[in-house]
Amino acid sequence: MHDHAHGVTGVRGAANSRLLAVSLSLTATVMVVQIVGAVLTGSLALLADAAHMFADASALVIALIASLVAARPANERNTYGYQRAEVFGALINAVILIVLCVWIAIEAVQRLLNPGDVEVSGGLMIVVAVVGLIANAISMWLLSAAQRTSINVRGAYLEVLGDLIGSAVVIVAAVVIAVTGWMPADALASLLIAVMIVPRAVALLREVFAVLGERAPEGTDVGRIREHILSADGVADVHDVHVWQLTRGAPVFTAHVVVEPDVFNSDRAAALLSSLQSCLSEHFDVEHSTFQFEPAGHREHDAH
Repeated sequence: MHDHAHGVTGVRGAANSRLLAVSLSLTATVMVVQIVGAVLTGSLALLADAAHMFADASALVIALIASLVAARPANERNTYGYQRAEVFGALINAVILIVLCVWIAIEAVQRLLNPGDVEVSGGLMIVVAVVGLIANAISMWLLSAAQRTSINVRGAYLEVLGDLIGSAVVIVAAVVIAVTGWMPADALASLLIAVMIVPRAVALLREVFAVLGERAPEGTDVGRIREHILSADGVADVHDVHVWQLTRGAPVFTAHVVVEPDVFNSDRAAALLSSLQSCLSEHFDVEHSTFQFEPAGHREHDAH
C-alpha cells in the first residue's frame, strides 16, 4: 500500500522573492557607494567590500531567479518540481565567495608588501563604511526568518552577514588610519575580510553537497524514526528506510513497513498509515512521507 503526505514547498515563492529583491536593491546601492568611496579614498578595504557587494548582488540575482524557478509546479518530467534550483543557486553563491576570498587576499598582500604606494583618506572611508554597515544590517533583518527554511536564502543571508562584519572591520581600519595615519591597517582589514568569509563559504558548500549527496538532514535521527514506526500497533518490522532533502527544510521519507496480518484483514491499514504520517510530521518535521505496507513473510530488497 502506498500513500503520501504532501507539504514540501521549498522556498515559499513570492514572499522570499520579495525579500531577496529588497535585499538586492540595498546591496546594489551600497556597492555603488563603496566603489565611489574606494576611488575617492584609495582604500583597498572599501574596494574589497565593494567587490564582496558585487558578488552578493550577483548571488542575490541567482537566488531570486532560483526562488522563482523553484516555485514552478511539478510536472510529469519533474515530479518533485524545481526545488533543487535552490541548491544549485546556493552552490554558485559558495563558489563566488571562495573566488572573492582569493582575490582579496592577493590584493591585500600586495598592499602590505608596498605600504607606501597608496595614501588612504580615513575620514571619508569611515562615512562610506557606516553606510554599508546600516544597509547590511537592514538586509540581514529582512532575511533572518526566511533563511531558516531555505538553503538558497541562507546563502544570501550568509553573504550579507559577511558584508556586515566586513563593514565593521573597515570602520575600525578607517579609524586607525584617521587617528594614526598607519596605512597598512587598510590592507590588514582587507585580508581579515577574506579570512572571515572562508568558513561560511565552506559551510555552505558542505550543506549543498549534503543535499546533493542525499544525506539525511542535519539533526534527523533515523534510528529514532525507525523506533517510532516499530512502536505503532500492528507494525512487525520496517526496512529500506530512506531520508533525504530536496532542499533545506524539505525532507522526504520512504520506508517499507511489514504489518501484522490482521491489519489487512480488519481494514486497519488506512488508520495505521495516517498514524505513521502524523508521527513523522509532528515529531520529525517530515511532511512528505511514503510508506509501502507489506504482509508478514514478504520482504523486498534494494538491488544492492
